[in-house]
Amino acid sequence: MNASPLEVEVVIEIPRGSFLKRGSTGRIDFISPLPCPYNYGSVPNYLGQEGDLLDALVLGPRLAAGTRIRSLAWGAVILADRGMTDDKLVCAAQAPTEKQRRAVLRFFAFYARCKRLLNFWRGSPGRNACDGWCEAAEAIARADPIPERWPGPRVGF
Repeated sequence: MNASPLEVEVVIEIPRGSFLKRGSTGRIDFISPLPCPYNYGSVPNYLGQEGDLLDALVLGPRLAAGTRIRSLAWGAVILADRGMTDDKLVCAAQAPTEKQRRAVLRFFAFYARCKRLLNFWRGSPGRNACDGWCEAAEAIARADPIPERWPGPRVGF
């Protein structure tokens, strides 16, 4: 993690500890058997490569759903979901420790295996894997600015 962090706005969709997995539209995607270990949401002014808002997690204490927070993005996890790149910015007030970074990567490796099973059950083909860590600027460079009239995600989740 050599690059300077980038400041982004994140809207929390899933508070830390929640079992409900909601998407950017607010619709419940599924109920998880395990609580979410991070505040999870999206950056409202960027679209990820899969056509939904760019995902972000915020380390730290639980934040309520709907909270808008300006935070520093220190890096990103590169996730493949149904064969599409689905970057996850990792945000926090200060740089994550190496232990926190490894924990985030372990979580997303586990998450990718769970998504593989869920997508198999849903009949959604494509590769699911955690492809490691990158700089936040790299993930944002893969994203597109959100268009004025964004109709919502093009892929059902």
